[in-house]
Amino acid sequence: MKSASSLHPTKNPLPLASREQLVTLLNSRLASAIDLQLQSKHAHWNVKGPNFIALHELFDKVYETAAGAVDELAERAVQLGGNAQGTLQTVLRDTKLRSYPAAISAGSDHVESLSHALSAFGTQVREGIELAEEYGDPATADMLTGMAEAVEKQLWFVEAHQQAKS
Repeated sequence: MKSASSLHPTKNPLPLASREQLVTLLNSRLASAIDLQLQSKHAHWNVKGPNFIALHELFDKVYETAAGAVDELAERAVQLGGNAQGTLQTVLRDTKLRSYPAAISAGSDHVESLSHALSAFGTQVREGIELAEEYGDPATADMLTGMAEAVEKQLWFVEAHQQAKS
């Protein structure tokens, strides 16, 4: 029999209340990760300028990092007994990233917009580490720590295009 919880039954040893909070946390980060994935692909498709090929390829790497985060977040939510909330409607409602400017094409504009998205997502992931620790889930905290490292590496690569001194 299913409990009053919205979670599926599982023998996961974490307390139900912690798992409920963690699933909510993971789905919140999932919405932003999917948004980051789409923003990076948009940048990849639309970038123009003298650094086109370098940025085109870099934005694809950002996409791959975001796609990995999407999969990890969704799967962890399901492991804890929840459902992964990855529909477009959910992402639109729940993302914490600002809207990506659709009309930009200059590489420098994409670098600025994508670096902002990476930074915002990285901040959310770091906040998630603290919350996962509060809820007594070192496995989720560890997963998020690895994710933070990967996102911050991509942020470094993207920001390197703005940091050159003349």
